Amino acid sequence: MNVAQVVDKLRQDQDFVRNLTAWRTLPARDARSAPFPEALHPTLVAALQRRGIEQLYTHQSEAVEAVLAGKNVCVVTPTASGKTLCYNVPVLNRLLTNPKARALYLFPTKALSQDQLHEIKDTIDTMEVKIGAYTFDGDTPATARKAVRSAGHVVVTNPDMLHSGILPHHTIWIRLFENLEFVVIDEIHHYRGVFGSHLANVLRRLRRICAFYGSHPQFICCSATIANPQELAERVIGEPVVFIDNNGAPSGEKHFLFYNPPVVNAELGIRRSSVKEASRLATQLLSKNIQSIVFARSRLRVEILTTYLKDAVRRMGKDHRLVRGYRGGYLPTERRAIEQGLRAGEVMTVVSTNALELGIDIGALDVCVMTGYAGSVASTWQQAGRAGRRNNVALAVLVATSAPLDQYIIAHPEYFFGQSPEHATVDTNNLIILSSHIKCAAFELPFVEGEAFGLDAASTEEILTYLAEHRIVRKAGGKWHWSADTYPAGDISLRTAAPGNVVILDVSNNGQVIGEVDFFAAPVEVYQNAIYMHETAQYTIERLDLDDRKAYARPVETDYYTDAEMKVDLKVLDRFDESSVGGAVRCTGELSVTWLPTIYKKIKFGTHENVGWGEIHLPEQTMHTSSYWIEFPEDTGDRFALKQEELGEALHSLANALRQVAPVQVLCDLSDIRAQAMLRAPATAKPTVFLYETYPGGVGFSAKLFTHHDRLIEAVISLLSDCCCKEGCPSCVGTALETGTHGKPGALKLAALARMQGS
Repeated sequence: MNVAQVVDKLRQDQDFVRNLTAWRTLPARDARSAPFPEALHPTLVAALQRRGIEQLYTHQSEAVEAVLAGKNVCVVTPTASGKTLCYNVPVLNRLLTNPKARALYLFPTKALSQDQLHEIKDTIDTMEVKIGAYTFDGDTPATARKAVRSAGHVVVTNPDMLHSGILPHHTIWIRLFENLEFVVIDEIHHYRGVFGSHLANVLRRLRRICAFYGSHPQFICCSATIANPQELAERVIGEPVVFIDNNGAPSGEKHFLFYNPPVVNAELGIRRSSVKEASRLATQLLSKNIQSIVFARSRLRVEILTTYLKDAVRRMGKDHRLVRGYRGGYLPTERRAIEQGLRAGEVMTVVSTNALELGIDIGALDVCVMTGYAGSVASTWQQAGRAGRRNNVALAVLVATSAPLDQYIIAHPEYFFGQSPEHATVDTNNLIILSSHIKCAAFELPFVEGEAFGLDAASTEEILTYLAEHRIVRKAGGKWHWSADTYPAGDISLRTAAPGNVVILDVSNNGQVIGEVDFFAAPVEVYQNAIYMHETAQYTIERLDLDDRKAYARPVETDYYTDAEMKVDLKVLDRFDESSVGGAVRCTGELSVTWLPTIYKKIKFGTHENVGWGEIHLPEQTMHTSSYWIEFPEDTGDRFALKQEELGEALHSLANALRQVAPVQVLCDLSDIRAQAMLRAPATAKPTVFLYETYPGGVGFSAKLFTHHDRLIEAVISLLSDCCCKEGCPSCVGTALETGTHGKPGALKLAALARMQGS
């Protein structure tokens, strides 16, 4: 059975159709092409033609022309539109005319680096010329690294390796930096929030070293569709770019469905499990030999879905290896084997976190099932683009969870299909991140008096003076020299707010590493007695050692998984801005956040019922971060005739609803922002709801939320008003555990009070 037949069968399934809120058919689109630019080297043109490329698509041609003219470019077209040629063609063209030239390719993941290396090597092999293209990452053997440095015309790496393995050792990379003409940054939309802030500072260090060696590289950026790709690219690279979005690639017909699982308890607003519904749909596709990808929002959901689907495929009498899970934490060899299995057709269904959202070549999948909204318009289109990569009919199904954000999107399909994707936010001058990279830059090359790094020269000197007071740098002869005996890049992780990961060791197998988790997630994922899941194998965590960054696990078989809860305390340290909004006050500023994991629940597979709990014994942690919050008058309870308990429920409900709709306005993940409500906030004693960032210092989300206050409030009012429940349910104000059960009416009153006058 093919996808067109699956689509016809779904149309006739009335039980399925009655739960759809949208069925959009995106028509097939013909290719729009342009001839090869005349300036291209004949050897390159001949090689492309031998590979079946007779012309370039319009966006490829525009990008190549702009790069040949010496411009920085940012190319924004959908998944599988051939963005790779936008940078490979001008880079290879330059290498044919100048064998000394060098190019640096940056990809956010090792998997993508390996994938793109094969692509450029295929073209080089077809040209039959001697051009060296190599990956340089943590997996590169020590014996091969010298060859990469000396013979690598194209060095393919990731921002982490550039940060810690190349820039600090620039003296052994002289050939690269003296001749660096191109820096390629693929998937630049991925570099938002804390990762984007780090990358912008890494590139400041790169440009500083290039200038020292006399080079000034061009930047070629590629992005999926977001609202502000040009602005994001220019902020990250620190230079202007030519924006290209004239997509000429063909595409097949695509059916995009919004499916809302049926309500099983109308009073409580509880719907059938999205995990079970996605599993049921994926099982049907497996039975018809349709190759598909199932996305899930968390590592835990990936493991649960993989377990269900492996059981289903065994019941069919088929090989359980037709189903594989894929997520961060798997070892590189496992992930490469899964990618190869997909390309070869040996894996029929892969269940993945957003790790496969990026443009890794996993072959031509037919169907994409998303278990829950991806968190943004941009990511949802990116995931849907994983289906139909051969220009044939494709199907994408979004199965909504009961989470408020999902219910808002599923109830407003016109918002999703009519909305331009969200703005990506990046704060290149986050003080903590900037200061960390100034330390790295000082280690690489001394700072001279009057030199600016991101900030103006005076502010840069202030930071250097502070570092000198702490004996990290010293000033001599008008220069600031590195003087500490540490290696600064080793203490800075580009992807998290804390350096390093916690590795998970199997104590039954001589301490073999089975996975890893980032430092801040460890207390709520691998605490003592937690159930850790890896490709459906279950482990119980016997001990978590945060000092040594190790979690010790032992294999078990259970019929439940675990979920942790946290206690959080907040204190306002500084107010950056505030203004009256209706009868309330919106604010943005700096908070001290202290959190402590307290208990964990045991959730039964299949029924998802709570079958027990336990205590978590770990030390509390504190950080300073940025926040947006709304203060209500002290008499708010009296004004709305709400008892103290009812006002507390209303505040918690509003805080949770605000957090759920925040990603609709700001391109962030739900995990980037947390919500907290207080009946009497410290210092003001006023009822207050906080949305604070989960990264030290914050990365710009709070300021954007403050600016978008009125749109946030309107989205919350819409979410609460459109929900069919009376008192509040998981689909609008969150779970009863978070909010109590009667928070919705009060939350609506508070939202109306915080509405802009005249809205």
